[in-house]
Amino acid sequence: MSERDNSAIIKEYNKELANLDNVEIAGFKGDIKNVSQTLKDIDNIRNSCCDVGIIQLMDAKSIAGRKHLEHGVVHAMKAFERGENLANDLGIEVLLRTSAQRQISKAFDILGLKEGEMDIAVVMIDCPDYFIDELSKYFSRDDSVLEADESILKEIYDIPDKELSNIHIADVLIDKTTKLIVEI
Repeated sequence: MSERDNSAIIKEYNKELANLDNVEIAGFKGDIKNVSQTLKDIDNIRNSCCDVGIIQLMDAKSIAGRKHLEHGVVHAMKAFERGENLANDLGIEVLLRTSAQRQISKAFDILGLKEGEMDIAVVMIDCPDYFIDELSKYFSRDDSVLEADESILKEIYDIPDKELSNIHIADVLIDKTTKLIVEI
């Protein structure tokens, strides 16, 4: 099968996922020794059951809560529905939309995994429930990491205090995600 054929299959599969019924969001704490190996381990979890589910790990410090993540997921799914996706992979599209970026490298700078101790936000799409237990073999479950830290988020996303005087930081970031649709 050619790379082009494979891309078309992935894109078609991703279009079918456009609802939150098959999405789970969880928080973890972990110590990442090697990002590449960690990603291979996560792929092995996914591949142990099926090869179509999505497990996207992100730096939870760059997340303004569950609502922010859900919004990024919905926008990523809708981008695939409309054929306006920026990435060929739904997990990467979630990363782009959640970080309010159009460039994958910038999205990874903001939300990508880094070596060392970190808080991890996990988005699982179309994965069986036991994947949480599998992830718990590598990381410690802690949904509190999904809570927004305004001071960190202001710095990461360059949000002025004035902008936060009337609106919660999660809503500011959701607005930035929504604006991606207009800019594309």
